[in-house]
Amino acid sequence: MARDPRYDILFDQVKIGPVVAKNRFFQVPHCNGMGYRDPSALATMRAVKAQGGWGVVCSEQAEIHPSAEICPFIELRVWSEQDVPMLARVAESIHRYDSLAGLQLCHNGMNAPNLYSREIPMGPSDLPVFSVFNDPVQARAMDKQDIRDLRRWHRDAALRAKRAGYDIVYVYAGKLFGGPMFFLSRRFNQRTDEYGGSLENRARLLKELIEEVKDAVGDSLGVACRISMDEMIGEEGFHAAEARDVIAHLAEVPDLWDLTLSSWDNDSQTSRFAEEGYQEPYVLGVKQLTSKPVVGVGRFTSPDTMARMVKQGVLDCIGAARPSIADPFIPEKIRTGRVDEIRECIGCNICVSGDHTSSIVRCTQNPAMGEEWRRGWHPEYIRSKESDARVLVVGGGPAGLEAAMMLGRRGYEVALAERGRELGGRLLHERRLPGLSAWGRVADYRIGQLTPMTNVETFFESDLSAEDLLAFGFEHIVLATGSTWRRDTVARNMLNAAPLEGVEVFTPDDLMAGDRPQAKQVLIYDDDHYYMGGVLAELLAKEGHEVTLVTPASGASSWTFNTMEQHKIQARLLEANIGIQANRILLRAQSGQVALGCTFTGREEKIEVGAVVLVTARLPRLGLARALRAREAEWADAGIKSVSVIGDALAPGTIAAAVWSGRRYAEEFDTPPDPDALPFRREVAELLPFDLGAIMARNPQR
Repeated sequence: MARDPRYDILFDQVKIGPVVAKNRFFQVPHCNGMGYRDPSALATMRAVKAQGGWGVVCSEQAEIHPSAEICPFIELRVWSEQDVPMLARVAESIHRYDSLAGLQLCHNGMNAPNLYSREIPMGPSDLPVFSVFNDPVQARAMDKQDIRDLRRWHRDAALRAKRAGYDIVYVYAGKLFGGPMFFLSRRFNQRTDEYGGSLENRARLLKELIEEVKDAVGDSLGVACRISMDEMIGEEGFHAAEARDVIAHLAEVPDLWDLTLSSWDNDSQTSRFAEEGYQEPYVLGVKQLTSKPVVGVGRFTSPDTMARMVKQGVLDCIGAARPSIADPFIPEKIRTGRVDEIRECIGCNICVSGDHTSSIVRCTQNPAMGEEWRRGWHPEYIRSKESDARVLVVGGGPAGLEAAMMLGRRGYEVALAERGRELGGRLLHERRLPGLSAWGRVADYRIGQLTPMTNVETFFESDLSAEDLLAFGFEHIVLATGSTWRRDTVARNMLNAAPLEGVEVFTPDDLMAGDRPQAKQVLIYDDDHYYMGGVLAELLAKEGHEVTLVTPASGASSWTFNTMEQHKIQARLLEANIGIQANRILLRAQSGQVALGCTFTGREEKIEVGAVVLVTARLPRLGLARALRAREAEWADAGIKSVSVIGDALAPGTIAAAVWSGRRYAEEFDTPPDPDALPFRREVAELLPFDLGAIMARNPQR
């Protein structure tokens, strides 16, 4: 297909110092939970981005020195020559598809508690470290020798990056991860010497770092500066006016400006709190301050928005982290006129949760993310069928849609049976909840891909029985029948149901189906701790109910700390006058009163409510599976060779987990894995020479 000429501008080359990017698509640095632990997985993931057409593919932050490491987060390291071979593997993988490889050099400064290295953190002032876990660690104020050391470490790291084959290196001064930003921000920089006070002084360290890195490698590598445009706390912090002044002051010093917001939760806001292109007001006019190319982000998924950003002079390069995770082939799809095939990022930040849990990145839209090397999955391609088997997929939710789509791509004949009149499963209702409309893209993409497939047929209003399945003649049956929310208090903190009498009782399924409490005073009991409790509280409050959210956790939707939105959710609930009772368990309900127990002391208190909404655990819908299992003796005569359960019907979880389950079924179909073998590849660290006797002899027994 031909490319739409409206998007031609996105394929202009961009000069970045001594190197040239083949187009304006710029995969900005992003974390992934692989880092130094999984180098081959990391290299393959970045290579797929390059294959997908990104002109520049950058690493996550690469820690330049053990005096600023952010364990338990797993990032890259460029501490010594020992790190060069693995960094080179990543760069070589990116170069295979003619993309430029960028390495984001980072000294985390006051963001680094140094739990692994046990070095004392350093920053502009004597202050506690600025870490998400509030580690009981304090940073010491850097003296002049520390600053000279830091400049040398940056220079040495840049030279290692050059030896590893990178084309672009970063000096990172953004998001309160890059150490120089602590110097830029007046709330952290309390110095009175030439590195503190005036904005020019606070920018001095950043200027020196960029100049010295350029002196070391600028003849052959582009040198980028990543800077935050606003801490979004007003005059107290580093704000937009100061950011523009710094860029104007250092306009021509770096070869590229990469613009972000600070901190990470502001820069990567979820779709519940920000629309596509939400950073545009913060970056408008920056291009007029410098002749160097400017890259910015904003969860760009629309090529129209991307082209407008360039045509209107807002940005030179279209930066993306999360959209490049959801669809590594965005540039290639735009280039080849397949815009309707883009898997748009839904802004759920399940990818971010991987970094916060020290696990490999995952994506709701792209189940292959993180599995490219481990399992050999690819976001766009899958091997052809290995037989003429026919497959019946029962259930058109996230797992069923993914399984049917990928089996169809392999070439199998597939029937997709949905008991309702629409495809989408749980997404049909969840996408209509406050702030979750973008999540519907998960279903929309897969439905769009399935529609033209001649080997996949969809049947609606098919509420099938075991008798039906035995009669159809399909050799393989996949049950993706989903789950239902429990109508009791059983979940994480209570394994026995509490008595609930004299109040209306609802589940999330009830509310999503349109049922509503008669009572005005409603209690939402959230022992799920992800998004559902907070979203339903918001829904009912908007409809005029007086809502109290009760949770055994320390705050509303507590797990969303990992998606960087818990504080935003809690603020939104409080602004809506929703009461939040944390660290409370629902003990019983009787005659319009609910008894709550403190999770610490057991002390009871009672509140008046007329209805209770239970956001607790879910039960897999296994009725059909059990009925079919009960007639297993008849399978052979019916021609059935396998029956599998996937997605929420196997074990209720996130939408990402359901989609991943569907992909796994399609990948392993016809070639089931050895149950005694590891299900994926892993990389084992090299063993260095080991002399236990010599180690012990250093401290002889007395």
